[in-house]
Amino acid sequence: MFGYVVVNKSELKFREFEVYQSYYCGLCRELKRKYGVRGQVTLTYDMTFLLMVLSGLYEPREQKGTCRCVVHPGGKHPVRRNEITEYAADMNLLMAYYKCQDDWSDEKKVGRALLSVLLRKKSRRAAAIYRGKVNRMAGLLQKLYQKEKDGIVNLDEMAGCFGEIMAELFDYRQDVWSPHLRKMGFYLGKFIYLMDAYDDVEEDTRNGSYNPLKEFWGKPDFEEKSRQMLTMMMAECCREF
Repeated sequence: MFGYVVVNKSELKFREFEVYQSYYCGLCRELKRKYGVRGQVTLTYDMTFLLMVLSGLYEPREQKGTCRCVVHPGGKHPVRRNEITEYAADMNLLMAYYKCQDDWSDEKKVGRALLSVLLRKKSRRAAAIYRGKVNRMAGLLQKLYQKEKDGIVNLDEMAGCFGEIMAELFDYRQDVWSPHLRKMGFYLGKFIYLMDAYDDVEEDTRNGSYNPLKEFWGKPDFEEKSRQMLTMMMAECCREF
């Protein structure tokens, strides 16, 4: 479900993309430091976005440098880290673990089941740091999975459930900024859920799998209604920014 919050590289200046890349590489290095290569492979662009939003808001002291990368060995890459990098790494790993469990439960993907086993111990370490937050997120995920199994197709209800999960992720310090961060995360979460459903609707319809957009698929106004819903979610998200 993650992977939709990506940078529009063509719209960025070289310096701006370098800053983005430094946060991305910093998060990648932090995942490896805390959780090894297994944790590193769970890296997502979505958590890089979360890291940048929270870093821009709270402006923590940063450590900057360069590093070499096995995946991109062409030269040294800029890296920056701060206290929020560790939080983003922990949340990245936890969400990857939950996603693997869901993929195994729904589609019996053996590779996901194996990765889930490999991440289990590491996810418990991360969960112990943010016990209250993780318990709330786990409860919301279980609620979402149950609604999907029950075949509930109310779009606002289903997308809102994932939105609440993202709201928890964005609420880093539970402070004066929490209402704005939670709303931003909520609407971004709704966008991600709806975008994922949109991408999969044709295949899910063909395979008989759950998808809350199936009843609209094939109708003349499907594309336009989908575009309007997604645009509305992003407009609400940007309003909080």
